[in-house]
Amino acid sequence: MQRILSYIGSLTLLVWLTGCVTTDANLDYTAFRESKPASILVLPPLNSSIEVEATTAVLAQSTLPLAESGYYVVPVALMDETFRQNGLTEPEDIHQLPLNKLREIFGADSALYITVTEYGSQYAVLASTITVAADASLIDLRTGTTLWSGQKKVAQSSGGGSLLGMLVQAVVDQVVNTLSDRSYQVAGVTTQMLLGAGQPGGILYGPRSPHYETQ
Repeated sequence: MQRILSYIGSLTLLVWLTGCVTTDANLDYTAFRESKPASILVLPPLNSSIEVEATTAVLAQSTLPLAESGYYVVPVALMDETFRQNGLTEPEDIHQLPLNKLREIFGADSALYITVTEYGSQYAVLASTITVAADASLIDLRTGTTLWSGQKKVAQSSGGGSLLGMLVQAVVDQVVNTLSDRSYQVAGVTTQMLLGAGQPGGILYGPRSPHYETQ
């Protein structure tokens, strides 16, 4: 038993180990290139995780990577207020709206539909892990064609040192994660990796980017 504990105590877990599930690098971009979308409406994400703040956290950080990729993105505040003025506050209801109606109201070429599948921290004895995972699809509002779809999962774990130290650190990290909501930070990494152009399986650069039509 002493040798086992000694071995376990010698193990080192990487502090903030980050992993991801990449999108398919062999996606067919024919429809995307033919559509040439210049503007994107990001809809409030559906949330299938147990954390209620997942929708807000992912939505808040989804527009930046798209804008940096060369697209005009309908401001989140404008989108949210427009839906509220029309009695729509639930992502499930908003995702069911007709595409032509979204096009008519916001004038965007395309809409981004996101589903958050995992969000939050979990305590697993020797480590506390934060995971954020999301699926996304870009739909042409003019034709209904799916231009692109992808998924990303980012997990960050902390721990290290002796067995006792790892146990204590995991508990401390779980408390800190809860109080400071590090999940929000991980959500930022996830959305950047999922929605930023120039990555294998990612979206193409938009017309406002100097890299437009180089992929």
